[in-house]
Amino acid sequence: MIWGAIIGGLAGTIVLTTILRAASELGLTRMDIPFLLGTAVTADRVRAKAIGYALHFVFGLLFALAYYAIFRVIGQSGFLLGAGFGLVHALFAGSALVNILLPVVHPRMGTTFDAAGSTPLLEPAGFLLANYGRQTLLATVLAHIAYGAIVGGFISLAG
Repeated sequence: MIWGAIIGGLAGTIVLTTILRAASELGLTRMDIPFLLGTAVTADRVRAKAIGYALHFVFGLLFALAYYAIFRVIGQSGFLLGAGFGLVHALFAGSALVNILLPVVHPRMGTTFDAAGSTPLLEPAGFLLANYGRQTLLATVLAHIAYGAIVGGFISLAG
């Protein structure tokens, strides 16, 4: 049932966001996904945070619906399968999405091609998020595995 995906997406996004926020507060990473998303829309740092959190929850729900569609196509779902999807999701986000695709479309993110005089609001993430701290990839993978497990579990429980 699609309600399982929506509720799972909301719960999963809360858990994912909490894990990544905790990792940031504990000094394990400098990555701030809501800020990263919000600065794509505005240069105002305070508004960027608020907009970024809203976008992060919208994307969390959209990804949950994508997971749901894939689960429907393959005819099964569950915590472990969702966790596997979360792992793939994290590796894609940490490599191609944030490292290659986002700098191309993000107006305030630096790239390796920026001139010395330019002042981007954000530094590029680097391969597997390396520029945001050594533990960033680990925190991202764990948070996305938790997200995927929650979404997969809720979809499975909803039948």
